[in-house]
Order: sequence, then structure tokens, then C-alpha cells
Amino acid sequence: MVRSGVQGNSFDVIVLGCGGFGSSAAWHLGQRGVRVLGIDQFSPPHDQGSSHGETRVIRKAYFEHPDYVPLLHRAYDLWLQLEQESQQSLFNRCGLLLAGPASGEVIAGARESARLYQLPIENLSQTDCRGRFPLIRVPDDLDIVFEADAGYLHAERCVEAHLKLARSAGVQFAFNEKVCEVHLATDSVRVVTSKHEYHAASLVVTGGAWCVQLLPEYSQLIRVRRKTLFWLPISDARWNDERQSTIHLMELPGGTFYGFPSVDRNTVKVAEHSGGELSDNADNINRLISEDDSIGVLNYVSNCLSGVTPSVARASVCMYSMSPDGHFLIDRLPDAPVVIAAGFSGHGFKFTSVIGQALADLTLHHSTPLPIQFLSRKRCHGPFW
Repeated sequence: MVRSGVQGNSFDVIVLGCGGFGSSAAWHLGQRGVRVLGIDQFSPPHDQGSSHGETRVIRKAYFEHPDYVPLLHRAYDLWLQLEQESQQSLFNRCGLLLAGPASGEVIAGARESARLYQLPIENLSQTDCRGRFPLIRVPDDLDIVFEADAGYLHAERCVEAHLKLARSAGVQFAFNEKVCEVHLATDSVRVVTSKHEYHAASLVVTGGAWCVQLLPEYSQLIRVRRKTLFWLPISDARWNDERQSTIHLMELPGGTFYGFPSVDRNTVKVAEHSGGELSDNADNINRLISEDDSIGVLNYVSNCLSGVTPSVARASVCMYSMSPDGHFLIDRLPDAPVVIAAGFSGHGFKFTSVIGQALADLTLHHSTPLPIQFLSRKRCHGPFW
């Protein structure tokens, strides 16, 4: 029986949510010869979740925690593999400039990860910075670090590549189907969507900001943070030259801001990593952009960037799925055949290539050799919100 392009309704594994993490998990599972169905309430890649906006930063000197670095080594390898197999350019290794107080989270954390894992980073003086990156004005009281091995991923292209290769491996997809019910047993799952009912031996939940609705036991572990992205016109063609413009992230008294070289030769993307309104429901996120949303970014552009007009050419809303401590939540549930990856807290996309492998391992073997133990929700105790 054919249902919305899907052959049958019984599978080895169902993946709920097929954005960055779900598309990767589907590919890794499909490569291993299991029958996989991916379900998404939209049609990925789309602009309703957390895997859109053209570009996502990827870096190894990880200021959030050094334990992420081994995962990043593997993620880099898998992004290269995905580029080769999809025959697409997905990763632009143009470098990243970090700036902030010497004792702040960004600079101190990046230097600690670099020290522990012998990562090549450069400490730049103000003079060095102005000479190499004349369009970026770093306040005099901030330290500056440059990581040449960093860069950006083309987010939508990455999702498309994972989906395409997953299909080639036999994975089926049911898009534009909203999940209405998830029924869990000790050895099986049943998923009821707005259109059909499906059965599987195992379930992978990569629903991003919708994980709380899919698995209510995570309602005390995840909150949804509304984020805004802005594209501003350039008035200096050097923003098209990544040797002079580069990616930048600054920890400032008014917040942490980041931006990219021009991808379209007309605008640059700039956003604030800090801040944002919290919600307990992804469906309640305000998708409209107000003038207040852009105040911080426009101030940052005016004070720290040259050759960028401080006016909004276009904007978009996305979401961070925040965990209590800002670290990921990756687990296999103890009493049901369910693996969940959630709470990526605004810094997860770069890991989608490797987390997809980990989710496939956990689903099929109940464990993984990848070092993800520090991301288990077992570290979380008590009410967090």
C-alpha cells in the first residue's frame, strides 16, 4: 500500500524531525541497511526550525567546553565525506576571529580547548587584527584569537545533501505530516500523524524545538528561545574577500554578536548569540520581526564593522532549543526503544554530521564509541526552570 509516497507502514526505525540532526541520522541508519522512515511536519530544508539562514559557524577551539573537541574532529571528517559523496560544496574553511575579555567565556574557553587538544590558534594584537581584517573593529580592551581551521557550513545545502544520500540508501520520507501521537512499548513504537499511522521497532527523536511536545518528559529540560537573524547591505566590496573579512564573534558588555563574510555579494549576515525570548512551545514563537529586534545588531554593526550599512535588508526568525546548562541532551530512554537528541542550545548544527552517526549507533547497538557520555541527561537533577 502506498501512503504519501511511503511504501507500507512498518519500519525498523522511524526518525521524527528531518532537519539537521534527523537528516544525518536517517543517512547513517540507511547506510547500515535498515528500513527507515523519516517524518517531518514541514518539507525540509525549511525555515521553521533551527537549521536555516544560509550559514552556520563550525570551529574546533570550542569555548563552550573542551569535551566537544573530539566530536568535532570526527564531525570535520564526516563533513568532508558528505561533500565527496554528494559532490557539493558544503564547508567553507575561511577562519574565525574571536574577541572578548581575556577572562570571559569566549576567549578563555577557546584558549583552554586549544591548549588541551593542541589546536592551532593565533593570538592577535590590535595592530595585527586591523592589518589583516580591516573591516572588523575590535574594541581596544578585548583580547583577539584567530582560528584558521574554522569556517562555515551552508546549512540548507547540508540538510539537502543528507536527505538526498539517505534516499539513495533506501530511506523513505513522509513530509508535511504533523505527529499527533507517539505510543511507546518496551519493544516497539507507534506513531500517528495527521495523515497516517506508522509502526517501528525503534524511534529516533530529533524534533528540535518540538521535542517537548513529542516527549513530554523533556518539558522540564528544554525551553525554546526565539532568535533573529539579519542581513545588512555592504558598501565595501572587501566583504566579498574572505581573506579580509572572515567570520567574527565578539563577547561584548551588551551581548555576544557574530557575523559572516558576504555570501551573496550584496549583504552580510549578523546576529546576536545571547539573549532572546523564552517559550515553552515552539508553535507560539512570534515569527514577525519588529524594530526592537534589530537594535542590538544595528549597534554592533555601527560600532564594530566597517563597510556595512546599519539597516536591515532582510531578516528571519529561528529557534534555539535550550537545555538547563547549554549543553546537548543525547540519550537512549531506559524503558522504551527511543533515542533522543535535543537541547542543542544554539551551537549544535556543526555537530549534525557526527551526532547522526552516534544516534545510529545508539539505535542499533544501544551504545556508541563516540565520546558523548558527558551529554547524557543523567547530569541533570531537579527542576531547572
